[in-house]
Amino acid sequence: MFDDFFMRALIAGIGIAIVTGPLGCLVIWRRLSYFGDTLSHSALLGVTLAYAFSINISLSVFIISGAVALLLLSLQKRTKLAGDSLLGLLAHSTLAIGLVLIGFLSSIRFDLMGLLFGDILAVTIEDIFIIWFGGLIILGILFYIWKSIFAATVNYDLAAAEGMKPDLSNFIFTLLLAGVIAISIKMIGALLITGLLLIPAATARSLSSNPRQMVILSILVGIISVILGLFSSLELNTASGPSIIVAALVLFILSLISFKRSGTLQK
Repeated sequence: MFDDFFMRALIAGIGIAIVTGPLGCLVIWRRLSYFGDTLSHSALLGVTLAYAFSINISLSVFIISGAVALLLLSLQKRTKLAGDSLLGLLAHSTLAIGLVLIGFLSSIRFDLMGLLFGDILAVTIEDIFIIWFGGLIILGILFYIWKSIFAATVNYDLAAAEGMKPDLSNFIFTLLLAGVIAISIKMIGALLITGLLLIPAATARSLSSNPRQMVILSILVGIISVILGLFSSLELNTASGPSIIVAALVLFILSLISFKRSGTLQK
């Protein structure tokens, strides 16, 4: 089964969709979409350093994304700049540094387009292990901090008063986002992973009536998007990342049409 590149990509993609489902819901609830975009842009710098020092790509991306997240939290406390300004500064700075460093790696050949937009041919058995094992760790930690992070999302002051340590939960949550980007980069690409975090969760939001239902639907929409996107990528010879995101976008549009019709019928 693992000898077929398409089956490897399918298994890896489903694993990513399961992990991004609940995290994507939290990103939408907490309005952190631009924060996720900043971390995904910094992933290119992690990829560049991975090739420069011959280390694992996922590990390097996680270290750089985590460092950017910590830097952002530090700058928010030490500067007077607004949060969105800091996000824009870090997103474009890390992306630019990564692109500049690529120019110094002319002796090393690697598929830049595949890393930016995903490549189903690049998924190996080792990547599947990293995605599923890393994903289980991420979901386990998320389950452990879920009560605290959800309470902080609803009411930060109340969560702090209840002794739930929302600051610690926020810090852990940023590292979990960095971990998702690290394990997804080969499959979805550095620039598009935020799309798989946001679009299935946004689709689920218009179809669900409570948070638990939204998380479950987000995972299902993500899995369907991966399956449709990979099949279209195989048939049309397109990059896997954009194909998956386009499939997710189509499902989102269909959910809006369905929601609009149901609202009309209720009236």
